Amino acid sequence: MNLLGYVLKRILQTIPLLFLVSLISFFLIRLAPVDPLAELKLNPSITQETLDYEVKRLGLDKPVIVQYGLWLKSFIKGDLGYCTTGEKVSDKLKERIPNTLLLTGFVIFFTWMVGIPLGIAAALNRKKILDRILTILSSIGMAIPSFFFALLLLIVAVKTGWFPTGGLTSYNYSELSFSGKIIDILHHLVLPVIVLFTISLSGLQRQMRGNLLDVLQADYVKFARAKGLSETKVIYKHALRNAINPMVTLLGFEFASLLSGAALTEYVFQYPGLGRLILEAVMKSDINLVMASLMIGTVMLVMGNLLADILLKMVDPRVEVA
Repeated sequence: MNLLGYVLKRILQTIPLLFLVSLISFFLIRLAPVDPLAELKLNPSITQETLDYEVKRLGLDKPVIVQYGLWLKSFIKGDLGYCTTGEKVSDKLKERIPNTLLLTGFVIFFTWMVGIPLGIAAALNRKKILDRILTILSSIGMAIPSFFFALLLLIVAVKTGWFPTGGLTSYNYSELSFSGKIIDILHHLVLPVIVLFTISLSGLQRQMRGNLLDVLQADYVKFARAKGLSETKVIYKHALRNAINPMVTLLGFEFASLLSGAALTEYVFQYPGLGRLILEAVMKSDINLVMASLMIGTVMLVMGNLLADILLKMVDPRVEVA
């Protein structure tokens, strides 16, 4: 199967997956004994017409299966409804999705740029002082909870004043020059990126170390050494190419894991991302916002896995897509 046909096949497979995720999520949310429109009703800016429209659109006076059918029909049409705050769900998502992609992009970039070389260095220096130091540091990184680490960095930011304590931009962002705006955003990204980078780096580095150590024990590597090839060529031309393949597969899961792991980190730093949005929506039983956010998260996971498969094919042409 050619690459284009494979991509189209994977996109078509996404449709039943989205249906199952939406079905399970909707019924789990509706099991909660909370009025989805409770906060909307308390908002004085919301008119009775809007409340009546939402009751009718969601079919809150009808059985749950009928409510799901009405929601699914509206979702297919592109009508995501309103949040409990009265804002359009589509507007809320357009505001948060770019922020999440920005944060996730930085974390994945730095994690891979640092984690892969450290994993290689640890494997090539097995049982030496460098390997032991990296093993201790990675164990600490995997053991420390992201929420606790975020709180520690937040305390440091408050005490020192070196970093902003929340948000994505400063109060005077609109008054800054173009380069000043970029610097301001990067300044606000430092702490959340450090938290997520530290957590992700530990697992990636250890995985790379383990993969390379396994490959170095393979027969074809021993044969390459027996032929008299230099150690550099054996490691970087033969062993590393095969050890990197499983790492590329993990790339697809980075999006989903960062989205779930970023929720608490975003909440601590008040970062306006999709993870924090989903967390707040679940706490408020904002069914429209929760469902739309979950669909976006599922699409991110599927697209991440698809991207990983394509990259794996580019890295190793021997891999067949099917």
